[in-house]
Amino acid sequence: MINYAVEQEVIPKSPCKGITTPKLDDILAKDILSGQELKKLFATHYPGENPEIRRAFAMTCLSGIRRCDIVNLTYSEVDYANKVLKFRQSKTQKHSSSSGVTIPLNETLLNIIGVKAPDAKDDYIFHIPSDTMCLKALRHWTKKAGIDKHITWHCGRHSFGTQLLTNGANIKVVSSLLGHSSLRFTEIYVRAVDEEKKKAIDSLPSIDII
Repeated sequence: MINYAVEQEVIPKSPCKGITTPKLDDILAKDILSGQELKKLFATHYPGENPEIRRAFAMTCLSGIRRCDIVNLTYSEVDYANKVLKFRQSKTQKHSSSSGVTIPLNETLLNIIGVKAPDAKDDYIFHIPSDTMCLKALRHWTKKAGIDKHITWHCGRHSFGTQLLTNGANIKVVSSLLGHSSLRFTEIYVRAVDEEKKKAIDSLPSIDII
């Protein structure tokens, strides 16, 4: 916008010229849930919980789909015969040639999605409240589960990526499942996995061998 203002001679020169900002997206800043924490979270129930939030967050944790795409998923995007889900990411749809994502559906994901009614082809799969309400419910849920981490909805996506890499998935496969346009966006998960490996090693008991 500033460059355009200079071109149109609205301002004589750009005040941003010569200013640089450090690249800060080389590490995964958000908390992630380990496999054990995911099991602990979904084993936790509490009075007044919202089953749609549980179902939708499970979909994010097990498929990596962003919340903004979760709310827009329809049954028409589910190929039950071939067990795949195909959709376009709203975040990158207008400015990326790789906005389309295809996710194979295992039995767990198919159970989360459920079976559509004959006349429900264009119906939304998930019906969850606002982002604020979802975040509030998610924080209450993680607290009930005894998980002392700052978990947001996007942490589910990050947890999915790191769990795949931890379990030995190829980085290109993970990148494709997450809908990344470049491997550089996926590399932050590799570094997160390295950190998790270090924590696992550090958690081993010390042994005096002398």
